[in-house]
Amino acid sequence: MLLEPESQFPSILLVSPEYPPMPGGIGRYTHNLEKKLIEMGFKVQVVCDKRGNGDFSGISQHNPRNSEILLELVDAVKPDIVHVQYEPGLYGLKLDILRPAVTATNIDPFYKSCKVPIITTFHSAYPFKQWMSLPIPIYERPHDGYLAKRAKRLISYWTRLINYHSFHRLNKEKLAQSAAGIAFSGFMSRTIGQKGCDVFYHGAERQKFLPVRSKSELRKSFSIPAHRRIALALGYATATKGWDVIEKMDIPEPWTIVINASKNGYSKEEYHLDTSKKNLINLHIDFLNEERLSALFSCADAVILPYKVSSGSGIMFDALSYGLPFIATRLGFFVEFASRGLGITVRRNASAFSKALIHLEKNYDKYAETVDDFKKEIAWPEVAKRHAELYRRVARIDERQAVVYPLKVESKSKRASLN
Repeated sequence: MLLEPESQFPSILLVSPEYPPMPGGIGRYTHNLEKKLIEMGFKVQVVCDKRGNGDFSGISQHNPRNSEILLELVDAVKPDIVHVQYEPGLYGLKLDILRPAVTATNIDPFYKSCKVPIITTFHSAYPFKQWMSLPIPIYERPHDGYLAKRAKRLISYWTRLINYHSFHRLNKEKLAQSAAGIAFSGFMSRTIGQKGCDVFYHGAERQKFLPVRSKSELRKSFSIPAHRRIALALGYATATKGWDVIEKMDIPEPWTIVINASKNGYSKEEYHLDTSKKNLINLHIDFLNEERLSALFSCADAVILPYKVSSGSGIMFDALSYGLPFIATRLGFFVEFASRGLGITVRRNASAFSKALIHLEKNYDKYAETVDDFKKEIAWPEVAKRHAELYRRVARIDERQAVVYPLKVESKSKRASLN
């Protein structure tokens, strides 16, 4: 469908297998973007997994017909733009152990065949060292012997090693087949490829719920100490979160670290956290709805992110929107934001994170002031505005490209008469 010249609101089909009430940051991001775009006047529809409350359903990480379903939907709905939230794992990424050239996702054919402009938001891109730290789900069983365990770990390592370039190939192909790409940081854009992406920060802002409660009331509702500094660690309970560092820390005064680990809905991986150490609390609440998540951020002073890998962190952006500085592993993504004075990055060991908490306490007001100034850059109205500008630009380009000027072909007899 072509954008009418007078129209400022091209119609958008958002594609995300994950969508509320399903848990997960990508679904939450998609939902918040949709809400803000609709408030601006855009017609937005969402296609997602059958467990989500989108306008259409049927796609999932396990459905090999994803591309067929999306092509049929685009033909029926006729949006001006298709906006894909691209996380390969959500589209059935299959890493071939012998032939990396055939490593693929179940959305690849859609990109090759879709006639409507696609905008892709990339949710993961890893440099080599981080890629090799990602777990490949080859599960060990309790009765596995030494040789079986070693063989499975070797297979996991080999699968990562042989498919590193394949993973990046898939990202680069999606970018090349898109009218535009979006990344959450300059680091992520550079990691994806030479063409690069538009850098739009992950939207985040403080949620307001009634009745308004004081910080002390909120802490009481979570059984969190009322008169201590609180550093939060949140997310799926996976090894890549790096919470083993927190277990080994001597947590300095006046800090308490509060963890809330939710079950990973996409993997059988489990991480069992020892929280017997002093000044370390595990809430054991599992997935938090928007109101409870807002309450938890509102009673904290910082977030702690000792990740082994990260190409982006919705938790970091959420924390910044609540005025909370961060302490994180010295990974490219976090370094980019620490360089703006929004947090601290250190080597991934217990001593470095303990010292970082001491440094943050001594300089807390300086970090808090910088974070407060930054919040407007990630507020959803600002992020949605940048999306709107991109949608209009892409729609105008598509409209111009669709104009065909017919050639005037003269007959041989007419040319002869002119001569």
